[in-house]
Amino acid sequence: MAGAASALFLLDIKGRVLVWRDYRGDVTAAQAERFFSKLIEKEGDSESNEPVVYDNGVTYMFVQHSNVYLMIASRQNCNAASLLFFLHRVIDVFKHYFEELEEESLRDNFVVVYELLDEMMDFGYPQYTEARILSEFIKTDAYRMEVTQRPPMAVTNAVSWRSEGLQFKKNEVFLDVVESVNILVNSNGQIVRSDVVGALKMRTYLSGMPECKLGLNDRVLLEAQGRATKGKAIDLEDIKFHQCVRLARFENDRTISFIPPDGAFDLMTYRLSTQVKPLIWVEAQIERHSRSRVEMLVKARSQFKERSTATNVEIELPVPTDASNPTVRTSLGSAAYAPEKDALVWKIKSFPGNKEYMLRAEFHLTSITAEEATPERKAPIRVKFEIPYFTVSGIQVRYLKVIEKSGYQALPWVRYITMAGEYELRLM
Repeated sequence: MAGAASALFLLDIKGRVLVWRDYRGDVTAAQAERFFSKLIEKEGDSESNEPVVYDNGVTYMFVQHSNVYLMIASRQNCNAASLLFFLHRVIDVFKHYFEELEEESLRDNFVVVYELLDEMMDFGYPQYTEARILSEFIKTDAYRMEVTQRPPMAVTNAVSWRSEGLQFKKNEVFLDVVESVNILVNSNGQIVRSDVVGALKMRTYLSGMPECKLGLNDRVLLEAQGRATKGKAIDLEDIKFHQCVRLARFENDRTISFIPPDGAFDLMTYRLSTQVKPLIWVEAQIERHSRSRVEMLVKARSQFKERSTATNVEIELPVPTDASNPTVRTSLGSAAYAPEKDALVWKIKSFPGNKEYMLRAEFHLTSITAEEATPERKAPIRVKFEIPYFTVSGIQVRYLKVIEKSGYQALPWVRYITMAGEYELRLM
């Protein structure tokens, strides 16, 4: 097992100790002073942003959040990445309890802070790190805390993200495969950025301690099983799993096996950096008829198959800052002038695939400008949309099995949806 943390310190922005918890008895409060001195020395260095400092046999790992430093000191050869990740989980838990983690919220909740630190780490080893589980036996009301009886948790082989004894009348699993498309098109119509960020979002309402197994059309898995891919398999990149997934099992045979948390969580995230054709393409032409009148012609075209339909489409078109009194006509949907954004917002509730629609707008300019001035602005066209039952990557859930010792049958529900992420067309 990797080396453990010796102590955890919470410091203010000037390096003064607000709270510290000693776990192993091999460091003192003076360690915080030495840490902050080393931190000040590093300021201005090219390596000053590194989250690990070593000095005289002690390793200091730290993160800064708001006006608070969270720092772990250890005299052992520890896993720095694991302990830095633990500090981020501490931040999440404190924010769950106090809304915001800052010096004032720590001073107002000293008792709860110490109780949480005792539950989250035992003898320098991380334990409970899920706020939802901690809140079951550490309850606060007007800065008061109640601790209820609970069985002790073993240091190893613990399912810290799920409570025992959960019961539901109807056992169900909801899995949403959500992909966000990021597109950036320059003023010449060339795609300069294109990628897809995906997430498998789950909501589980399952009794007991179920074992779930998920199968995807992952090329590596299908080839390992000797199955023909025939173009239906995908190459997943930059995969990140929730802590409940058995990573060793996935690395061995690409099986996604896990005991899920209760409620909502992200099971997996991934990224695809392959070139993506813009799903909705927008072209805009601006014509100045006089020094006080501008006409805009916009074409929006869906570039996906007819059997799919984009919903809640919103196209934000930048207009001159001194524009007023717009006259707008659209072949589909409605458009409204949003002066606070200096934009015309075109909304289309349902946009079928392989279709093109138009918008014409005329603006009057309140300020008089030179004849040669143009109404062009640097702000891009921004597009929002959702396409249900559709994924850009082609990812498919081949199966979702739920196995529990009581033998109940669970109902799995799977949905697919693609939406716009950072989707900008610099065409104006």
